Amino acid sequence: MGLALEQARLAVRGGDVPIGAVVLSGDGTTVLGAGHNEREATGDPTAHAEVLALRRAAARTGEWRLSGCTLVVTLEPCTMCAGAAVLARVDRVVYGARDEKAGAAGSLWDVVRDRRLNHRPEVVEGVLAGECAGLLTDFFRTR
Repeated sequence: MGLALEQARLAVRGGDVPIGAVVLSGDGTTVLGAGHNEREATGDPTAHAEVLALRRAAARTGEWRLSGCTLVVTLEPCTMCAGAAVLARVDRVVYGARDEKAGAAGSLWDVVRDRRLNHRPEVVEGVLAGECAGLLTDFFRTR
């Protein structure tokens, strides 16, 4: 989560909401992809931290299936990012702060554990939640 927080801090430089994500290899020792929000910086509505990290991990491995991998993100994924994690076949999603307004990994929706889908990653929530939430709170206070 420390690496995801580092990524989140990079987002602020581009005027983006500070959310960061990393994709870890199956043994948890290698970062396969990393990203931070770049919607404002790129004008791309899909440039969420998770999507960018998943794309980079897939490019590095040469596979769209990221079986065995873990997606670590500072904020609970939205519906788009939760869907991307399911479609990428990651084994687990680890997140820091809950998103009661748009979270799709247990708060508002639970896309990642929907029994109607063919893949359901494990979800671990609340890792460094206070630090992750604080980064967002500080960002929005200055707006």
